[in-house]
Amino acid sequence: MSGLKLVCLSCAQTNRVPEQKLNAGAKCGTCGERLMSGKAVEVDAQTLAKAARTDEVPLLVDFWAPWCGPCRMMAPQFSKAAGHMKGLVRFAKINTQDFPQASQKHGIRGIPTMIGFAGGREKGRQSGALQAPQIEAFAAQTFR
Repeated sequence: MSGLKLVCLSCAQTNRVPEQKLNAGAKCGTCGERLMSGKAVEVDAQTLAKAARTDEVPLLVDFWAPWCGPCRMMAPQFSKAAGHMKGLVRFAKINTQDFPQASQKHGIRGIPTMIGFAGGREKGRQSGALQAPQIEAFAAQTFR
């Protein structure tokens, strides 16, 4: 069976999607959520771990916390970048206050921090609040 493997960021089910249908509204076979929504999706630690090792489409993850001012300032910019890069990169967010084990596993020392995953491995990381064009440039450089 051909196609790209994508973990649903809502229910953590692995799906296989034909490459030509990635931007055609492909949905999870289990929960029906869009797999390439063009939005930043809030995930838990287990979903992040599974998507980071399984996804065959680049995944950019924002490690953040609700008490972090720079994180809150960057959130709309991260969402804007997700919309601009729909079909190229999937965007996820993980709340480090709710899931500290994810921060520990990935060696997060300060937030906000973005990590790009592709091919089951970390491809790059960037700390500090960025504007949408800077986030898009980081993603383009990380996943070229």
